Amino acid sequence: MQCVTPFDFNLSISLFSNGNGQIRKFENGKFWQVMRMYDQLALISIESLGTVDQPRIQVKIQSDREISREKKNVARIFVSRLLNARFSLVPFYEYIAKDRILAELTRRLRGLRIPFTPTVFEALVDSIVEQQISLDLAHVLETNLVKTFGDSLNLEGKIYYAYPTAKNLAPATVEKLRSCGLSTKKAEYIKSISEMILKGDIDLEGYKDYKNPQRIVEELDKIRGIGVWTAELTIVRSMNKYGVIPADDLGLRRVIAHFYRKDRMITAEEARRIAEKWGKWKGLAAFYLIVAEATEK
Repeated sequence: MQCVTPFDFNLSISLFSNGNGQIRKFENGKFWQVMRMYDQLALISIESLGTVDQPRIQVKIQSDREISREKKNVARIFVSRLLNARFSLVPFYEYIAKDRILAELTRRLRGLRIPFTPTVFEALVDSIVEQQISLDLAHVLETNLVKTFGDSLNLEGKIYYAYPTAKNLAPATVEKLRSCGLSTKKAEYIKSISEMILKGDIDLEGYKDYKNPQRIVEELDKIRGIGVWTAELTIVRSMNKYGVIPADDLGLRRVIAHFYRKDRMITAEEARRIAEKWGKWKGLAAFYLIVAEATEK
């Protein structure tokens, strides 16, 4: 599979894929994750055979039964979306070239992209789980959720799990959701949103067609359990839209303060003011700052 240049596969994938090997993981240059092809599950393994300037990706698909040509095409679309393979970083680099700090960081992290979740629903559920708790704890709860409610795939005696869908989660009791470590409120939010999706009351994937990301924030903010922070984080994780920034996040504010205010802690309002000069690239610029701090230690 060809990807738009520049693309640093190892850097883009490795930073956020060191989780449970039965769900998704990056190890020894290879990334794997379970995906859905309609009614069939498959394990997708991806590794880079190219360079940042000549990116080429090799994809292997494994399932417990034969994979049709149509479903192989679904898998290719899945991988392309996951890697954001058609996205060009060049306009972003050109736009922020006058920002001395970001210009330097983008040179150091050239080819870094935000890996996307396969669905908006996955990004939204993870963002709800992560509300007001540490990321380490959130990742434990997310793993519990996937293993408890996700469909499983058995390959050569090894069990892998797919992220649960709204259909998986809607019938769950609040008590069963809480057994994964979720608070009662978060369990209620996830169950309610899953039920709304099945009833057709909300179409999360349809938000990708909105041109103005702020409108998506406003629409999601109307739903119980989704505030501005959760909506902004969901957009950055699952859509090719970077005009929002989850400035209410303490970790992000700390990172912005580290690079732009000599580590003086800033408010969400000040963070948004700083981000204004990044224009429609706010979310991507914030991602670069987060990765830059993580990799400078």
